[in-house]
This record gives sequence, C-alpha cells and structure tokens, in this order.
Amino acid sequence: MRFKIHRGTKEIGGTCVEIWTDSSRLVIDMGMPLVNPDRTPFDSREAEKRSTAELIQKNILPDIPSLYQDSSKTALLISHAHQDHYGLMNHINSSCPVYLGFATKLLIELTNTFTGKEWTVQKAHHIKTGEKFNVGNINVTPYQMDHAAFDSYAFLIEADGKSLFYSGDFRIHGRNSQLFDWFSNNFDKKVDYLLLEGSTIGRKEDFQTESELEEKFVKTFSETKGTNLVYVSGQNIDRLETIYNACKRTGKIFLIDFYVANVLRTLSKKVKHNALPFPSSQTYPEIKVYFPQFLRKRMDERGMAVKTIFPFVNEKTKLGRNKIKEIPEKLVMLIRPSVKYDLEKYLFKYSSDGCFIYSMYSGYKDKPGDTKDFLKYITDKGMQIVDIHTSGHADLAGLRKMVNVVKPKHIVPIHTFEKESYITLFSDLNVKIVNDKDEIVI
Repeated sequence: MRFKIHRGTKEIGGTCVEIWTDSSRLVIDMGMPLVNPDRTPFDSREAEKRSTAELIQKNILPDIPSLYQDSSKTALLISHAHQDHYGLMNHINSSCPVYLGFATKLLIELTNTFTGKEWTVQKAHHIKTGEKFNVGNINVTPYQMDHAAFDSYAFLIEADGKSLFYSGDFRIHGRNSQLFDWFSNNFDKKVDYLLLEGSTIGRKEDFQTESELEEKFVKTFSETKGTNLVYVSGQNIDRLETIYNACKRTGKIFLIDFYVANVLRTLSKKVKHNALPFPSSQTYPEIKVYFPQFLRKRMDERGMAVKTIFPFVNEKTKLGRNKIKEIPEKLVMLIRPSVKYDLEKYLFKYSSDGCFIYSMYSGYKDKPGDTKDFLKYITDKGMQIVDIHTSGHADLAGLRKMVNVVKPKHIVPIHTFEKESYITLFSDLNVKIVNDKDEIVI
C-alpha cells in the first residue's frame, strides 16, 4: 500500500490524500485551499471559474487521472462538510463513487442551494461509525469524531497487511466528546502510519467546553440591555445548541435567518437528531426566523423560495420587521456580513445599547475580506464586541490522546502550518516529515 498527500503537509485547508494498491485507489478529501503557497488568502471564486484541466495544471486539483475519468477502481471519501475538505469534489467524474456521512451529504447540498451551485453529490454511499466497507482490496473503517462540523469522521485504512489512520479534523472538548470515548474503547489496532491534524499547533486558541461557553453567553445576554448580535457559522451545530440553551435560560428569543432554519430543520427531520432545536412553534417556541433581503432575493431568482422560505413563513415562526422594532432588547440575532442591509433598515437605530458577539476563529479578524470589513462596520456603529468561542480542533492534549489510542509506528503531520513542531512535541515517537506529493510506501 502506498499513499501521497497532495495537499496538507504545509498548510491548513485544501486537504487531499491519495492511497492506492496495485488494483485499487482511494482519495480522502478534496478540499478547497484556504491559502496560496505564500500564505496569502486563496481566491475560491476565481478557482470556481477555471476548468478541471486548468486547476490540475496550477496544482490546485490533484493530478489523479482516474478521478476525472470513467473508472470503477477509484473512490472519493469525504471526512466532513467543511469546504476545505470537500470544496473541489464537483470536478470528479460522475461515475466515481463517493463515500460520506448522510448528514454530510445533506449539508453539502444545502450549502450548494444557498450559494447558487448547481452540482449535487453523485453515486453517494453513506458511511456509519465502526462499519467497515471496501474499495476494491482497500478496507475502510470510519469513526465519527467531535468537531465543529456536524457528522465528521476519521478513517482506518487497511490493505496488503498494512494500515494507515487519517485523523481528519477532530477535538475532544465539544458537545460530542463521547464519540472519542467510544472510539477509544472500540479501537484495538496498532497502525503503521497516523496522519495527524495539527490545526491548533502554533496558534493561541481557547479550548473551553461548550458548557463553559454557555455560561458566558448567559452572562452576556443577561447584562445586555439591547439586542445581542451573534456572528457564528450557520453549520456549527454545537454552537447553535449552546446559544439556544443560553437564550432559553435568559428568556431571550433566538432569531435565526432562514438559511440556519433550513440547516436545523433538515438535520432534525432527516437525521432524526431529537435534541437538535429547530423552528417549531410547538417544540421550540423560543426560535424565530427572519428573512434577509440578499438571501431572499437569491432564492427567488433561483426558483427555490417554495423549498427554502415558505416552510417558515407563518405567524408562529417568523418574526417580521415591525415586531423586531418593538422588542430589540429580547433578541439574540444570528448575523453575517450579507445582512448589513437588514441591520441598517430595521435594527441598528433601535439597538445602540446592544452587544456584538464574535463566535468564530479569531484569525479571520485580521485577514482582508468580508469578516474584517464587517467588524469595522460594527465598531463604527459604536457596538461593544465580545469574543465567546472555542476551537473546533484538538489541543495538544487531545492530539496526544489520539496518538495513545492509535499507537502508530509513524506520525505524519497534516492540516498544519507547523509540521516541524511535531518533532519536538512528539519527541518520544517516530515523526516522519513529508512534503506534498511525496510517495510513501508502507
């Protein structure tokens, strides 16, 4: 068995790993890069305009011919629904089997619906934690992990009497930390190679639990006289649950846009996640929905209003502009840069004593782009900014726990800017430093 990391040995994002034998080939993740080789921000919009051949030539897509041709001996395996792990998968041939979690597929296709992308996941095969399957003579066992993305997986890959473990993106301090406990109690292999993510190595990040964050949200909501605006990823399900819980405890209305409403409703209904709050006047009356102009216009133009908007346009679920003006002090409102028009139109003039809560990775603040511009816009309005966030990735203790469970002969850094640091941090182990496109024989 051989493997090659096409992207990921020197950067976070754009992950892609190829594993093959004499008769079968497996590709794990096909992510959109986050940075260029010089670490400047990668322009994903420009990449979306390019052909498959152009992207291969520019070393953005992996040069794996069987991915783009009609081939029954190559398969794609997606670890989770973050675009730096799946964002280029639309380039594969429609005959290529794709293995991924059921919820992961739903989230990818929801993202496509709301961002105007036409492609869907073809030849999907749904994976489940602990259930082995094979791609030719390559055996794969998925293990669901705690991460900021719902339905994330690590993978054990076995072939030719050899083994490789791909950690994917994971943590142990989220709402689903019990997943790692199950994995620890049910994994009894000693693998040859562990491809270990190291997103937080070299970063200054918080590693609080979601329960600890909930207390901070409760305190902030209780002390704020005006509206609480929260900037958070609409697919960070752990965080949405945390914010909802804090709203319920403080008597606030959890006001979400109809994109987030679709995410929560879809997962709750189709994945049967019983504990997941979603807009429902009977079960979760604290959750209300608003309809940003930009997003509403896009759905109207694409003929998607019936599917995405209408389920929430009723008097018991929606919160109209006039009502928002009446009760700004009762609101905890999820926002993003694209809702600036709506904030100007019917909220800011009533919310001078409100609080803006930033609940995302702090590194986005200083990078040129929508987030930095949006935060300047908020501060120019005179709003207080409070940071309430915890990392979606494992700290060093979490990384060591993964190593202790997998017991690898070799550790290979991946999904990190700090691969050389592994030599010191894991000095008692055999760290193998590789570069993108190095071919490793196991």
